[in-house]
Amino acid sequence: MKRVLMISKALVTASYRSKVAMLNARAAGAIEVAVLCPPRWGALPFEPMPDDAAYPLFVRPIWGNGHHHLHRYPALSAVVKAYRPDLLHIDEEHYSWVTFEAAAVARRRRIPALFFTWQNLYKRYPWPFSAFEQAVFRACAEAIAGNRDAEQVLRQKGYRGRITVIPQFGVDPAFTPDRRGEARERYGTAGRFAVGYVGRLVPEKGVGDLLAAAAPLLRSGQTRLLLVGRGPCGAELAREAERLGVAEAVSLLPWVASAEMPAVMRALDVLVLPSRTTARWKEQFGRVLTEAMASGTVVVGSDSGEIPHVIGDAGFVFPEGDVAALRAILERLARDPGLADAARTRGMERVATHFTQAAVADATLAVYRRMLGIESQ
Repeated sequence: MKRVLMISKALVTASYRSKVAMLNARAAGAIEVAVLCPPRWGALPFEPMPDDAAYPLFVRPIWGNGHHHLHRYPALSAVVKAYRPDLLHIDEEHYSWVTFEAAAVARRRRIPALFFTWQNLYKRYPWPFSAFEQAVFRACAEAIAGNRDAEQVLRQKGYRGRITVIPQFGVDPAFTPDRRGEARERYGTAGRFAVGYVGRLVPEKGVGDLLAAAAPLLRSGQTRLLLVGRGPCGAELAREAERLGVAEAVSLLPWVASAEMPAVMRALDVLVLPSRTTARWKEQFGRVLTEAMASGTVVVGSDSGEIPHVIGDAGFVFPEGDVAALRAILERLARDPGLADAARTRGMERVATHFTQAAVADATLAVYRRMLGIESQ
């Protein structure tokens, strides 16, 4: 049996490690996938889960906790020596210290390696990140890009290895349309047309556009807007809701635990991701879109970055920053239940085909098999 070691700070989150459990289940007897992750990332501690016993798990301290591109594992070489992987999956950006170091370990031990990237804007990095990037390009035979633009950026940067476009994580199985009525009672959206946003409250997410677009519906008394998240725009959004005369129809909620997020999605009729591209950022994927679709919630998004590719024909896309276009979509959905029902069905079908943990695992395993010289099964 071949061994893969996945190195990822994101895997401190229990729901994300369900991907690793799925990888091991789908490749049982042929490939074993182990994990190296830190005991904490930022303020988030490692979240244990029952499936952790099903595969080798190395929880090791890091230097640079919370610094996305300047953290490393002092025990990396010792873990690689002890586990003896046949492949290193470095689930980190190509310009990060941890990726540079892991790629160097792989090269010294003559282990094939791949890295992951979300970076969908072309940027030139200062030293040492530019040096990290070029060393990783030389050492890694393949890469996984989380979106189409990231694939193009790698080519612009001069990466010549093989690139496969696969989302980093599939939708957690907890996101289903079950118990929607219960969720709507809990979040006060029962009997209302419920529109929501989930994410950071920052300018580039365009939440102010959503509030402006939804204002006429909110004044009708039949619509509720749920904004779930934290960020510097929270107080400004509350003031704007007051100015527009819709404060009573808007609920501003702090970020909820990952286990509660499925209920939030079920409480909504429509989830909107109104992102606005900036000089330094555009939407890399929009995981809330797939979580909403899996929960039977209609999705609407701007045309920033990967959003249109995630939504496909399963929802509605508007030009970023176009409040009138977003308002027209929301008003159509509010008055036409049949339109909304058809979109819900298409959304659930799209997730089942492209964005489940099983779908992501199978696509990832195809990369592993190719790199390990194992025939596809």
